[in-house]
Amino acid sequence: MAEITAAAVKELREKSGAGMMDCKKALAETNGDMEAAVDWLRTKGLAAAAKKSSRTAAEGLVGIAVAGPKGVAIEVNSQTDFVAKNEIFQNFVRDVTAIALEKGDDLATLKGEAMPQGGTVDEVLTSNISTIGENQVIRRVKAIEVSKGAVVPYVHNAAAPGLGKIGVLVALESDAGADVLEPLGKQIAMHIAAAFPLALDDTGLDQDVLERERAIATEKAAESGKPAEIIAKMVEGSVKKFAKENALLSQLFVMDGKTPIADVVAKAGKDAGTTIVLKDYVRFQLGEGIEKEESDFAAEVAAAAGL
Repeated sequence: MAEITAAAVKELREKSGAGMMDCKKALAETNGDMEAAVDWLRTKGLAAAAKKSSRTAAEGLVGIAVAGPKGVAIEVNSQTDFVAKNEIFQNFVRDVTAIALEKGDDLATLKGEAMPQGGTVDEVLTSNISTIGENQVIRRVKAIEVSKGAVVPYVHNAAAPGLGKIGVLVALESDAGADVLEPLGKQIAMHIAAAFPLALDDTGLDQDVLERERAIATEKAAESGKPAEIIAKMVEGSVKKFAKENALLSQLFVMDGKTPIADVVAKAGKDAGTTIVLKDYVRFQLGEGIEKEESDFAAEVAAAAGL
């Protein structure tokens, strides 16, 4: 059997786009013949694509789409930012976003929906992984809707229409016209992109997050040496301040730095002569919460080759 070197694995990976363990196996199966190994990998295209799923995918695109009182946001990850610029990848995100807008945001169901060019969402995704040579994964999808009014979209630093790294939807329920709701929604969406609220209001904040803030505040207050009843008030004050700063409706509007979002919405409704309710929002930031893999490529190749 021919010796499988790290250099050979690296060369095959660059030629085929397959994972390094797959490349090592292909070379072993073909006694080190590079062209035969490429052919072997091609015959195992779907298997190679499935194996890439274990690699971290923390780049990609967020897709946004709206239709009247309904909107959807979706995040599709890839391993590198380069893939996000790929036309095949962009078209896939755009198509799946449109399907989710029509069919709903259940991810498991979405993967089985039909794509315009044929095949299901999951089948086309698997094919794209083999074609592009990188893992890709539909990470999350969320739809919001109002009974009347508008869902307003915003993409920060868009890579293409409806595609970018931060996507926001703002659901405004009202009898007001688009001339009122669209500019208001865009301003609020821009605020959301910049201010990163954790919930619509304080009742929606994660209790675990609040308890963590309470623990931090308690430890800080204890160092003051003040009486227990004063410390308790200091802690509650800190937690309330955190909630105010992280709930959208109580956040100060980034455009002026002084008006709560709730008041911005109320004033817009008053000026329009009708009630406007900020019912919901979505903020998807690419790779949010994903820990990216950092590794030395040469060392990774050597480890895969067992050298």
